[in-house]
Amino acid sequence: MRTRVRTFLTLVLFAVAASAADDGPPREPKDTRLDAARAAIAQKDWARAQALLREALAAHASNADAHNLYAYALRNAPQPDMDLVFRHYHEALRLDPRHRGAHEYIGEAYLMVGNLAKAKEHLQALDRICRFGCKEYTDLRKAIEAYEKRQAAR
Repeated sequence: MRTRVRTFLTLVLFAVAASAADDGPPREPKDTRLDAARAAIAQKDWARAQALLREALAAHASNADAHNLYAYALRNAPQPDMDLVFRHYHEALRLDPRHRGAHEYIGEAYLMVGNLAKAKEHLQALDRICRFGCKEYTDLRKAIEAYEKRQAAR
């Protein structure tokens, strides 16, 4: 009986340790500006989202989510500065190489500038990160397929 209990407790400890080890980099403290920026993005208020995210980044420059959202808001605004977009996506991925949203969105940004090969690299990264599939992988795969269809129709 004691052996079973000891084995069970050992397995539980291994499971807890494994899940803690796969959490990625430490997260920044909760910043309410990110929630407000997400609300502005949902309303397609790109200028407001960008302003909120610039403030968030000034306070927490090492926040991968803020870099990712800022790049997304930049990318979706009229006449985006794609150099700045890529700079912030790359920073998000430097801070958190497994950031699924950043991989999806930078892949979409690469499609915007006609770089299918780089978009596919990020799709492959998502395939490795999302062992059993994820929304980000599916969304980027669909964006790549649509891009390829448009290119074939030309």
